Amino acid sequence: MQDTSLAFLRSLLDAPGPSGFETGPARTWRDEAKRVADSVSQDVSGNSYATVKGSGDGPAIMFAGHIDEIGLMVVHIDDEGYLWFDPIGGWDEQVFVGQRVVLLGRNGPVRGVLGKKAIHLMDKDDREKTTKAKDLWIDIGATSKAEAAARVRVGDAGVIDTAILDMPNGRIVSRSLDNRIGAFVVLEALRRLAKDRPKGTVTAVATSQEEIAYTGGGARTSATALAPTVAIVVDVTHATDTPGVEKKRHGDVRLGGGPVLARGAATHPVVVELLVEAAEAENIPYAFQASPRFTATDADAIFTTTRGVATGLVSVPNRYMHSPNEMVALDDLDRAAQLLAAFARRVSKDTDWTAR
Repeated sequence: MQDTSLAFLRSLLDAPGPSGFETGPARTWRDEAKRVADSVSQDVSGNSYATVKGSGDGPAIMFAGHIDEIGLMVVHIDDEGYLWFDPIGGWDEQVFVGQRVVLLGRNGPVRGVLGKKAIHLMDKDDREKTTKAKDLWIDIGATSKAEAAARVRVGDAGVIDTAILDMPNGRIVSRSLDNRIGAFVVLEALRRLAKDRPKGTVTAVATSQEEIAYTGGGARTSATALAPTVAIVVDVTHATDTPGVEKKRHGDVRLGGGPVLARGAATHPVVVELLVEAAEAENIPYAFQASPRFTATDADAIFTTTRGVATGLVSVPNRYMHSPNEMVALDDLDRAAQLLAAFARRVSKDTDWTAR
């Protein structure tokens, strides 16, 4: 991966941006997009757009990766200055115990720790109970409600306070890999296409609120605005090469094994086959993943937008998803971007999107 891209990735991952509060990473994404795209914009839903114009009369293509991450939100400040919170998105609540947090306060970042009664002070029965978010609190060092309220308001959001970590074999660890790397990959694909343009115009979108997208989130609003003929969603999927994961149930997905192509719900068969052709022509390793009911990604919303959009889902293998220490392989990010660019160059006005 080029130094410019790696520096961009680091900045993107380290910017706190839970669902509904994606302003920081979205701004970082747009700043980098201005170096690549013909035009860059944002909308009222929090989506960011970067467009590279096509060299011919090919169809409109959308690449989408959501830029939000799971987090937490302050719901109450008590008289002693402790903050009580609810999760944003799908947490394993055991992960919260003993973590540091950074809250997006109106006057800047506010750091704190997640508090829990020490094990020495617990009764035997309490020691054996599963920890719930409602049993935890955030301690920002305040001594009163007034002091805490001067720094934090109810409704302020935050994330677990961790930073990117480099690992051997070209692997990185970070929070927000789900799915800040999707937003990264779609812009990296655009970077490639700006140097060797496809026939159709391509718009990369960093979508908002996927982790809480019960009604489609930013994917639905951005796809409605763009009305693309075809769309590729980039997200993460579970790497199943860790202890205790049953491949017969969850498939065989390996870190460093290349992008994963979903088949089934919300994925168009013509798009899938074109992705396969592009991967094989570019010598990109890939795997399949079955999605018999839904994909639980932005593809579900985009596929059924307006008149319907021919949609594909390209996923990056990810270990320890929805934790502060997710892990991916940098090679998989490069390969996913390469695949998207190759796909876009294979699409023309004559491409028949009707499954026959």
